[in-house]
Amino acid sequence: MKLQSQNKIDASFSMASMTDLIFLLLVFFMLTSSFVTPSGLPVNLPSSIASTIEVQKVSVTVTKDLQYFVNDKKVTKNTLESELKRNLSGQSGVVVLHIDKSVPTEELVYVAGIATSLKAKVTIATKPK
Repeated sequence: MKLQSQNKIDASFSMASMTDLIFLLLVFFMLTSSFVTPSGLPVNLPSSIASTIEVQKVSVTVTKDLQYFVNDKKVTKNTLESELKRNLSGQSGVVVLHIDKSVPTEELVYVAGIATSLKAKVTIATKPK
């Protein structure tokens, strides 16, 4: 007596679900890659061997002629602390410094000192070698 199963197993593989998954991953990476926006001000950044991407909440830019910008808004040296305090309120304090490489170190220390006194994490933006 020969017994046969009534249910046949289909060995073919459907690629429709795989293409849907790849398409969703592509859309996800395209959307999330646009969240990291560099500063739009013309600053000649110093280069470094190790450069990491930091999600910037607050950006401070110092140009070679010592003009100060907080999130692309021009401020004076005297109002820098109050503007940083206003921008850091209610956020996790991450300040990214975009400082021209011809700016004296004293200005870098001044801005970093203000951000540190406001209990913010300070990161210096560089370009990779």
